[in-house]
Amino acid sequence: MTEIRRHVFPFAALVGQAEMKKALLLNAVNPRLGGVLIRGEKGTAKSTAVRALAELLPEIQVVADCPFGCDPDDVTAMCASCRERRAAGEELTRRWHKTRVVELPVSATEDRVVGTLDMEYAIKKGEKRFEPGVLAEANRGILYVDEVNLLDDHVVDVLLDAAAMGVNTVEREGVSFSHPARFILVGTMNPEEGELRPQLLDRFGLCVTITGVAEPSLRVEIVKRRAAFEDDPAGFAAAWEEEQHKIRGGITTARELLPRVNITDDMLLQIATIAVEMGVDGHRADLVMMRAAKTNAALEGRTEVTAADIRETANLALLHRMRRKPFQELALDEAKLSGIMAHTHSHTHVHSYPQIHSRLHAHHAR
Repeated sequence: MTEIRRHVFPFAALVGQAEMKKALLLNAVNPRLGGVLIRGEKGTAKSTAVRALAELLPEIQVVADCPFGCDPDDVTAMCASCRERRAAGEELTRRWHKTRVVELPVSATEDRVVGTLDMEYAIKKGEKRFEPGVLAEANRGILYVDEVNLLDDHVVDVLLDAAAMGVNTVEREGVSFSHPARFILVGTMNPEEGELRPQLLDRFGLCVTITGVAEPSLRVEIVKRRAAFEDDPAGFAAAWEEEQHKIRGGITTARELLPRVNITDDMLLQIATIAVEMGVDGHRADLVMMRAAKTNAALEGRTEVTAADIRETANLALLHRMRRKPFQELALDEAKLSGIMAHTHSHTHVHSYPQIHSRLHAHHAR
């Protein structure tokens, strides 16, 4: 596990790969989206983009002596120890630090990921002693899992559970310990090395498949920028700082705006119709599409979701949830999606589709 501290290739200087950048920015604004899975061949800037994202994120305030980096101002997301100290009237010492990228090695065991409880100490002393794992280190940062498809399925399950709940709970022989584990989960994989099981695929909020840039002039630009960065990392980063500052400000503004973004029943109906017509099982796709559309509106500086927000984010939420035959490529029928959206916009009414009506009610229930 390493924490990135060197000069990092600027996010603003990445050439192409618009969908990948969009998916990462959406998760930076709203970690509740459930992370992103980036599928692509080697050399498509997957890991470069993840490290670049961390450089964009604002510095955070943490409780100085807390192993979980708790937010001193958010009692709802504190560990039990920080909550107790605060309740007792203690002034929690603060410090600032950069958002971390914590990398999970493919060889990681479950204990290394979730942490361990010292059972001998608990039995002898009657107190819990917890050795933090990767999930503790990743709290309020980015958890980066390269080659996530090569990880043990059970470890992936644990990661996805923590990402969804924002909490990591370790239980051993009747003793349990919980701590906050709120992080942006980014998994990358090369599909040529094997796929994730559909049940695990579905648990990632967003998914994007990327390929190498084919346009010769763009390839030339990639090479030139990379060479300039390697020759003078500090100078290259400085040249892009104004663009970086704009993106950084956009993330901060969108985070503040997101709680005020509204989505109408008509827009929810479009989402539900797309999910039904594209043959997606369950309700997770609907929920992710709704959250992604609201987050996209916030990124665009708006408080009202439009059809364009749904269109721009639907593919990210649907790509990995489509029913497909064995060995069939992950691909979204863009023409079909456009047709559904055009038809829904002009004709559909909630009560004329019982399936959609039930999906719409499920949204309001949540």
